[in-house]
Amino acid sequence: MNIVFLILQSFLLVAMGFGGVTKITGSKNWVDIFDSLKLPQWFRVVTGVVQIAGAVGLVIGYWNRDIAAWAGIWLGITMLVAFLLHFRVKHPIGQAAPALLLTVISAALVLIQA
Repeated sequence: MNIVFLILQSFLLVAMGFGGVTKITGSKNWVDIFDSLKLPQWFRVVTGVVQIAGAVGLVIGYWNRDIAAWAGIWLGITMLVAFLLHFRVKHPIGQAAPALLLTVISAALVLIQA
């Protein structure tokens, strides 16, 4: 299971790190998504910081798997909320699917560690 854990951890690290940086820097795509979710733009920056914090936890998790599991919980909750927000504004499932996938990967990371 160690290799599966590392693969999931690495995938989540890249996805959250990239997503967090692009949210903080104000990528047009994220600005448009947060507008369509009817959320203020300051919340996009906060979400980016939350994702970067989770990614840092995943990096530390290469040496301490408990920290990786806690980062998985942190990011899983974040992505679950994102998934639910897409449904709140009635986005198609295709738009909500990435958040759901990242929620499942975060949960798998936690379950493997448990």
